Amino acid sequence: MEYINAFWVGGIICVIGQILIDKTKLTPARILVSFVIIGVLLSALGLYTPLVEFAGAGATVPLSGFGYTMAQGVKKAISENGALGILTGGLISAAAGITSAVLFGYIFALITQQRDKT
Repeated sequence: MEYINAFWVGGIICVIGQILIDKTKLTPARILVSFVIIGVLLSALGLYTPLVEFAGAGATVPLSGFGYTMAQGVKKAISENGALGILTGGLISAAAGITSAVLFGYIFALITQQRDKT
């Protein structure tokens, strides 16, 4: 049942993103940033944690889950380091994801050829 919950919750999040891309004039970049911000806001309100407990990877893998991860890191860092945690917590908690994105983006940029859009 965990896999089914992860599948449909993650699917709904992705469908919302696709609808926003298809039906609004928002750019994909703005939509992606909005998902991260929504994840942070829902975490701050305590609404995203129950979703993560229910759906697991279905809630943590989409970009809203990245915002959730950053918010949890900030909460932890503030409790450990005080106000300095506001600046460091999100990056520390999301360091693996950020590093992977940069590293694999760089590798694929090296091994693929750029083509003009037609």
